[in-house]
Amino acid sequence: MSQERVLIVEDEENERTGLAEIVSSWGYRAETAADGLEGWEKVASWSPAIVVTDLKMPGMGGMELLERIKGHAETIAVILVTAQGTIESAVQAIKMGAYNYIPKPIETARLRILLQNAADNYRDKVEKEVMRRKLRDAGSLGSLVGASKKMQEVFHLIEMVAPSTASVLITGESGTGKELVARNIHELSPRRSKPFVPINCAAIPETLIESEIFGHEKGAFTGALERRTGCFELAEGGTLLLDEIGEMPVATQAKLLRVLEDRKLRRLGSKVETTVDVRVLAATNKIPEDAVARGELRNDLYYRLNVFNIHMPPLREHKEDVSAVVDALLKDMNAKHGRNVKTVSDAVLTLFQNHSWPGNVRELRNTLERGVIVCDAAMIETRHLPPNFGKAVSHSLSDDSDTVRLGVGTTVEEAERRLILKTIESTNNNKTRAAEILGISLKTLHNKLKEYGSAAAEAALKEQ
Repeated sequence: MSQERVLIVEDEENERTGLAEIVSSWGYRAETAADGLEGWEKVASWSPAIVVTDLKMPGMGGMELLERIKGHAETIAVILVTAQGTIESAVQAIKMGAYNYIPKPIETARLRILLQNAADNYRDKVEKEVMRRKLRDAGSLGSLVGASKKMQEVFHLIEMVAPSTASVLITGESGTGKELVARNIHELSPRRSKPFVPINCAAIPETLIESEIFGHEKGAFTGALERRTGCFELAEGGTLLLDEIGEMPVATQAKLLRVLEDRKLRRLGSKVETTVDVRVLAATNKIPEDAVARGELRNDLYYRLNVFNIHMPPLREHKEDVSAVVDALLKDMNAKHGRNVKTVSDAVLTLFQNHSWPGNVRELRNTLERGVIVCDAAMIETRHLPPNFGKAVSHSLSDDSDTVRLGVGTTVEEAERRLILKTIESTNNNKTRAAEILGISLKTLHNKLKEYGSAAAEAALKEQ
């Protein structure tokens, strides 16, 4: 049973006490007030979740009480009780922030439904407020962590865009947490009770991606032995994340654009269009404008998705958050592996602070996971880190013949390219080992090499 507090504000004593008894019998904690002024005093002292108030009362009426309540606490739901001839005023009150209205004589069945819905709405608002306070005070939002200015900006953008229906393009290097941003947008949105469906466009063969996204009918193509529901339909009412959108074939992008514009899709092999209600988020580790210039991302699709942009900064640009991220990741790793590693040593934290983290938070997570697995105490020491951890960074600053030489003015993209190719060379073309050293996935490494298109990259892509 619900335990939300409900304040009944009504100048007629019999109606007031009768309503309070009914509301109490439904499991709510009910209080009463004989007029708007007393109601306002109890709002301030008793903090109800819901206020059921008569519209017309001597002294302070329901409209003025509503105005005061909305200026005091946005989370409180106000339900107005209206007599005949005052419906127009009730509609105006809803525009001012009232939750709903109910006409006299009150139908108890309708009132019960309104209270239940208002209670659910109140709990949702409180949860969001708790999340906002956690964000401000502790520097975290869901699985995202960071008290730095850059991360606080990300949190602010998530909080602003989540309640809307706008498409969002999330950009940032591999491993920065773009999917976590998308999940937080979904969890803070009105769609949070519906599915969140992520799909990695880079991980699906080109011949299957349309089937994965839009679905297909039995017999639509060779091997289509049964009807398949696509990701759009799986995400109905919820949120679809198209990760690595720049890897989606251009022909599929054209079909995606039509679905975004018409909100209708056609499964492969079907003659019938299906209406879909899905919020689409997209993510890419590429610079979108460059991908458009190279013809990898359709210009019209880019503008359709980029209604709102959130850029995830690389870890090297907010290293002041490393300690907090380590603490959060350790909790996850302990739960996953049944361990009780409490912290990392000062020496390890110093190494982490000095590391460039080309694989960003994903690389840090992988490093910590290994440490948690091999650690035989409550603290991860340097001996628990992967072999040669951090040495690639120190080599890059030396005068060794094996160095990646960088001059002032070298762009981050060029530095990354040189580091990746040099790492592959140093591992005798062992792509798996190179990806491990760089702290990125093998798929990301292949994508980077494909992007560079150099002779060295082509050689590196050949099988060993």
